[in-house]
Amino acid sequence: MDAIEFVVNYENYLTEIEQAVKPEYLPIIKELKEIDPHDLVRPESWFQSESEARGYVWSKFLRELKKG
Repeated sequence: MDAIEFVVNYENYLTEIEQAVKPEYLPIIKELKEIDPHDLVRPESWFQSESEARGYVWSKFLRELKKG
């Protein structure tokens, strides 16, 4: 999966997380939705699979969760 596919799918990955977590974590999802996915990857970025891209977004969520 290249960077363009990631950018296109970013909001969908966040929606998946949103559906799986407790309501009290939704403000974190809202913050992540405000991030432009172009700022998260470089044009030459490459993910081995869609699962890896999802894992990247989950890791961003978990880092924010630990901060809060």
